[in-house]
Amino acid sequence: MTKTKLSPIVAGTMNWGVWDKNLTVKEMGQMIPLCLENNITTFDHADIYGAYTTEADFGKAFAASKIAREKMQLISKCGIQLVSDNRKNNVKHYDYSADYIIWSVENSLKNLQTDYLDVLLLHRPSPLMQADEIAEAVLKLKSEGKIIDFGLSNFTASQSELIRQKTAVSYNQIQFSATNHEAMLDGSLDYMQINNIRPMSWNPLGTVFREDNEQTRRMKKLLVSLVSKYHFGADTILLSWILQHPAKIIPIAGTVNVARIQSLMKATTLVLDKEDWFAIWTESMGNRVP
Repeated sequence: MTKTKLSPIVAGTMNWGVWDKNLTVKEMGQMIPLCLENNITTFDHADIYGAYTTEADFGKAFAASKIAREKMQLISKCGIQLVSDNRKNNVKHYDYSADYIIWSVENSLKNLQTDYLDVLLLHRPSPLMQADEIAEAVLKLKSEGKIIDFGLSNFTASQSELIRQKTAVSYNQIQFSATNHEAMLDGSLDYMQINNIRPMSWNPLGTVFREDNEQTRRMKKLLVSLVSKYHFGADTILLSWILQHPAKIIPIAGTVNVARIQSLMKATTLVLDKEDWFAIWTESMGNRVP
């Protein structure tokens, strides 16, 4: 069971730094309180974001903000070894040795300028990961108060079970949206519900606003009518679609747009009619439900 209480929608920081929006430390310092003011209290990180730079920039902004640590929750991920000027790697690979997990967490704590992570996630599964060694690192980090909760990211049900046999798994962050809904059908979300693992969803708006194809055109046409019916934006409707799943999925929103941040939590108040929920799924698939 989870020990942490995360906000119903999480702020994703992957695009805050040099990988996309290139926010300065000062601008990150404006984003953090903006999120908190709008009840987005959880921030999702990974050590690799910004080629190992975004956590440190966020940490500087957080320290300068003087915001009390207990007012927010910090998630970070480890395990991916990128080829980067900031790491001496010759090939992208994964490292889940106990020593590396512990070192990586301590490095994230230093960069984020905090004493603990609310949640540590293993970023992607590795064929070479050893569950006993992972459990050893998690136990040590929890006993030292450096992490509160532990989870996974992009793990299948069987990979999750491999780890869960050795240590408690509270979260699994997966790709899930109205346009990427395989987790509803392949047993992933069923497995998480059975084992009290809370799903998080990265890229929760899917490809609706990113691609122009038959699927997205069908969905946009439907969304026009749903926006008129519910008087909420299309992005709010798509987040609500995720939130209505009984697995209690937590969407991770990567936006830095002020107006969108201010409207994110509206999705938690919107309940779609059942037929409208299925209509979104139907238009995504391009055919009636089985």
